[in-house]
Amino acid sequence: QVQLMESGGGLVQPGGSLRLSCAASGSIFNIWATGWYRQAPGKERQFVAGNTRGGDTNYADSVKGRFTISRDNANNTVYLQMNNLRPEDTAVYYCYARNRYGGIIDWGKGTLVTVSS
Repeated sequence: QVQLMESGGGLVQPGGSLRLSCAASGSIFNIWATGWYRQAPGKERQFVAGNTRGGDTNYADSVKGRFTISRDNANNTVYLQMNNLRPEDTAVYYCYARNRYGGIIDWGKGTLVTVSS
C-alpha cells in the first residue's frame, strides 16, 4: 500500500510563492507516476502537473511557466513549486500516485492554498 501526505499550503498574496510537498510511504515500488490536482470552490478537480518515473513532466496550460514539479527520490517526496501566484490558483491541492497501469493508487488528503490580498 501507498500513503501520501501533502503539506505546505497557506495564505499568500498575489505574486507570491509557495512550495507544496507530498511525502510517499509504503509500497513505493508500485508508483509509476506522481503529480498534483487541484479543486477550486464549486469546481471539479483539475489536473495541475505530473511526472513519471522516467522524469517526463506535464503541466496544465494555466500554470506553465509559473509552477514546477520535481521529485526527491532519496526522500520519496514530490514537490510543486508555485511562483507568481494568482487569485484563481486558490484551491485545495491534492497529490496523487499512479501505478504502472495508469490507475490512481492513492490521493493525499489535500492542502489548501489561498491567494488573496
